[in-house]
Amino acid sequence: MSGATAPEIEGVRVVRKAALSATASDVLGADGYLLGTPANLGYMSGALKHFFDQVYYPCLDETRGRPFGYFVHGGNDVTGAVRAVDTVTTGLGWRRAAEPVTVTGEPGKRDIEACWELGARVAAGLMPGG
Repeated sequence: MSGATAPEIEGVRVVRKAALSATASDVLGADGYLLGTPANLGYMSGALKHFFDQVYYPCLDETRGRPFGYFVHGGNDVTGAVRAVDTVTTGLGWRRAAEPVTVTGEPGKRDIEACWELGARVAAGLMPGG
């Protein structure tokens, strides 16, 4: 996600928050979102689930249409975690700005580059005039 802070991304302020410390105010104050989660027991992490539980209703109407991107990393299968994130973000009405990055096993150079591109793509879409 470091692509969001690339030098060519101008006029976009990136704020990083851990899922357990992010609040509805943080979500309401942001123009777009980058999310990441491990796939735990076939689902998104408990931390990301907790985040969604805390922000869903307070942010439901006011964040519709905002762009987002996400990545999921798992040992051998990320299908359930991808489905869970898609379900919640669809309910929120967020607009996917890029295809999710999914990684199984040990992340390689291509996976890291894909995460960089994910961050850059979401942030570029938030640039003034972008």
